[in-house]
Order: sequence, then structure tokens, then C-alpha cells
Amino acid sequence: MTQKGQAAAGEIVEVREAHRFDEKKLEAYCRENVEGFGGELSVRQFQGGQSNPTFLLETSGTGGGKKYVLRKKPPGKLLASAHQVDREYKVMKALAATDVPVPKMYALCQDSEVIGTDFYIMEHLDGRVLRDPTLPGMSAGERAAIYDQMNDVLARLHSVDLKAAGLEDFGKPGNYFERQIGRWTKQYRAAQTDNIEEMEHLIDWLPQNIPADDSVSIAHGDYRLENTMFHKTEPRMIAVLDWELATIGHPLADLAYNCMLYHMETFSQGTLMNVNFAESGIPAEQDYVADYCRRTGREGIENWNFYLAFSIFRLASIVQGVYKRGLDGNASSDKATQYGEVAGYLARTAWDLAKR
Repeated sequence: MTQKGQAAAGEIVEVREAHRFDEKKLEAYCRENVEGFGGELSVRQFQGGQSNPTFLLETSGTGGGKKYVLRKKPPGKLLASAHQVDREYKVMKALAATDVPVPKMYALCQDSEVIGTDFYIMEHLDGRVLRDPTLPGMSAGERAAIYDQMNDVLARLHSVDLKAAGLEDFGKPGNYFERQIGRWTKQYRAAQTDNIEEMEHLIDWLPQNIPADDSVSIAHGDYRLENTMFHKTEPRMIAVLDWELATIGHPLADLAYNCMLYHMETFSQGTLMNVNFAESGIPAEQDYVADYCRRTGREGIENWNFYLAFSIFRLASIVQGVYKRGLDGNASSDKATQYGEVAGYLARTAWDLAKR
């Protein structure tokens, strides 16, 4: 695995050829459906991200000078149950009434006549997306505060009252791991290009080793530093982003996913494996987990390696899907075809954890 790259991460570029759509139709839709929209519309694309293409909308001229963000399904044939932008929209709109920071939602469009796929439009926030988990150039105190904030917001998310938030129907409560292992095995099979021995071991081992803890909460599904936004100068999170994988799930799946970098190096995110925790201000894994347990009233976590192995297995399946879309030519980033060896690395890492 290569060390985390910074090239094009979050960079704003011209709309990729495969993702072009009728901007005049979009502008007409926005005038009718987006609060405060006015002026001439220009569209550019965020280069980062591998799943749902994301665009910066800017207005100029009379009544203009505003920015919005649009997320849409990718073009082409899609895997079942993937790229559900309506679910992203629903969960963020519901969480606006809680203490979990999310952008304001403006509109959800499920009329394919507008730009060819479902999409939604949300508030554009001006903040920092911290892509390198080692937080270079910061003081130990700043790093500690940022990680503490990430931990605190995750605990807040898992404490949201599903009924009060109107999210009781956002997924099936209970048996989360059984269903998820089945889902990601199916997704992996649909995108499989080579035989990965460790994925076969995991597909067999995971269903037989599900812990008894059947806790239920909103699970973000992709909760990591890079999918949050912080205030421009303060160590304060102003938004959790990229809710595509959110569901009613298991809080410890979210926590383990959030802790994966303690155990592996990733193509896009880097790693925490080589960090000097005492000097850097970044908490060691056991301290990070202990803080979460304190905030959520847990006395500890049994079978921690199961949760880690499951999370990395699921990521391997997602990465395999990205690679397959890259081969098929409809991924949202030019980097997708570089993911060919990554699924195997992730599977080996997950299996090593499972065997401990």
C-alpha cells in the first residue's frame, strides 16, 4: 500500500465527460425548488470521492453569488442497493434537529428527466476537510482536540433517538451483522474480478462469529476524519458528510470502522500505525475506544477484533466495487482503476485480525 496521496483530494475540476448533464435543466429546477436561488448557474465537480459524483454549484449575476453542493447517482448500470442519494438526503434532513452537525438540505429530485439520475442539493459549507489522519503541521493540543471532537460527534450520533428523529423506518433494527455480511458478500460477488483467498475465509468465518451484543443506533457507515468538516480555525466539527452507507445499524460497526487506521495503511487515507501517540496528541486506539465507551455508557467492548475484521471486510467489498466500476469506465474518479490490489490487501488485514 502506498502512503496517503494528496493529489486531487477534494480538488474542484471541470465536470468529467462521463458525468456531464444538462446544466440549463438543472438551473430551471433550482429556480423552482431551491430556496433563495437566483442568477446564472455554473457547475464544477469535486474530484475526491469514489461513489456518488459531487458538484459545486455557483450562481452569479442578479440575485446570485451563492454556492451549493449537488450529489447524484453515477451514470451506468449500478449495483443493487448502492448509491441511494435519497437516503443520504433523508438522514441529513432528519439530523438537522439533533446535535449532530450536518449541512442544510435544500431539495431532493427523483425525476430522471432533469439531469438523468436522482440527486439532491445541500448547503455549501466553508470549512476544513482534514484528509491526512496524522494532522501534519498541528500542535499536539490541536490534534488531541480534533480527535476528541470526532469521538464526541460519533457518540452523539449513536445516542440519537430514532423515533424522535423520524428515522424509525431508516433500516431494520437488529441482526445487523448477519444482514450486512450477506449484503457485502453479495456486492463482492457482483463485482468480483479475481479469487481472493482471504475474502473466502472471511465470508465463511464472519457469520459464525457474530457477537451477542445486538445494540441498535443510526450508523453512518463511513465515519472517518476525511468525511467530516471542521471550522476553518477552531477544532470544532461543523458537518458530518457522505451518508450514503447510513442505516439503522450497530454502533460498534461504526466505531471499529473509525478505528481501522490503527491497523492498516490505506491508498487514500494513510495510516495511524506509525504514530507516536505520546508525542503527537493523537489518542492510542485503547484510549479512543475508552473515551467512546465513557460517552455512551459502555463498560467495555468484547470481541473487538470481530468488529474490526467485519469493517475491513466490508471496505474490501466496497473497494472491489470501485475497481469494477473503474474497469467499466463509470467510476466518479480517475483513480478507481488503481484499486485492483487494494481489496486483496484489505482482505488479508481483516483475516489476520479475525485469527487473533
